[in-house]
Amino acid sequence: MKWLGRRQSDNVEDRRGMSSGGKTIVGGGIIGIIILLVNVFGGENAQMITPILEQLQGSQSSQTEAAAPLSKEDQELGDYVKVVLADNEDIWSKIFTEQGMTYKKPILVLFRGSVQTACGGASSASGPFYCPGDQKVYMDLDFFEELKTKFGAKGGDFAIAYVISHEIGHHIQTLMGTSTKMRQAQEGKSEAEANKLSVALELQADFYAGVWAHYNKENLDTGDIEEALSAANAVGDDAIQSKMQGQIVPDSFTHGTSEQRMYWFKKGFTSGDMSQGTTFEEIR
Repeated sequence: MKWLGRRQSDNVEDRRGMSSGGKTIVGGGIIGIIILLVNVFGGENAQMITPILEQLQGSQSSQTEAAAPLSKEDQELGDYVKVVLADNEDIWSKIFTEQGMTYKKPILVLFRGSVQTACGGASSASGPFYCPGDQKVYMDLDFFEELKTKFGAKGGDFAIAYVISHEIGHHIQTLMGTSTKMRQAQEGKSEAEANKLSVALELQADFYAGVWAHYNKENLDTGDIEEALSAANAVGDDAIQSKMQGQIVPDSFTHGTSEQRMYWFKKGFTSGDMSQGTTFEEIR
């Protein structure tokens, strides 16, 4: 993606140079578990959380450690994230204004190791996520190396842009009341039926990421969309379950299959029309 010399968002909190004090909290309490099941990009389900976190987290120490200073590469990656967030701000502000609404810009927090949020504590092993309690996106950028090495995605800078835009999609759902309605609809449902609603929410966020890419075409490089689709393919529930569990359990899906995630991103990218993000009508 063409990003050098372009506007950077002021709404990024870069905590990577801060020490992560105390113990690393993974899904602390029921709110933390909800983050992992509903809002985490990676697509883990209840049966998968423990082995996945153990593999990704490894032997991470729970002791307080001083964070290493940011390298030049880290600083450039942070600048890239700020440009991607700025693009999301500009595009979604325009779309919301055209529909008679006001777009409230979220904060994006970069961290290392562990982080405390309004939704509880989480570690880098949980993957990027959005917390509706403080309307912030949280990302440990080391996730993208894991995405490539452990889950087989192609990598590339646009995979990062796709993930950020997916999480911004959750922010849009919060602003529009979709997330609240989904959680209300889950009440009294069986686990399988509740999971289908979660899948619809996640696929709609993928669709919104595609809509963003549609309106950002002038800044895309050849191969960017392929990088996004490779990332979407890598984090489908079926792909993750097959890799981490050796078996696929469709009723436990919370984010959608690889095919579904790629389809809805492509639909958003092709149409650029928010009204076509009808995942709740189509995912039954």
